[in-house]
Amino acid sequence: QVQLVESGGGLVQAGGSLRLSCAASGRTFSRYAMGWFRRAPGKEREFVAAISWSGGTTYYRDSVKGRFTISRDNAKNTVYLQMNSLNPEDTAVYYCAAADPSRWGTYQGEYFGWGQGTQVTVSS
Repeated sequence: QVQLVESGGGLVQAGGSLRLSCAASGRTFSRYAMGWFRRAPGKEREFVAAISWSGGTTYYRDSVKGRFTISRDNAKNTVYLQMNSLNPEDTAVYYCAAADPSRWGTYQGEYFGWGQGTQVTVSS
């Protein structure tokens, strides 16, 4: 299994940027697809972005397309989420998780190894 730790959250004004990081333990990180999810106050956790084990395929929820970019560095066992043009609707706790490389996508039931999350707050 893989253990994940998110970081990089914080308070930012609308229009600003943040880069989240998700550091993984273990030597098998490069085998997994990785995903970012978020839970806004009073809402269910939702898919944000995902990336294949090689980084060659990515998925995004519609509301973040063109603003967020998911990437990974397998040599550093880390996946990133670059978030630009943030707005208050992006306020949430952001989580990363891993998925089997043959079975991954936007459904959070496919993911495991959830981290503790990192808080992102966007002020208007």
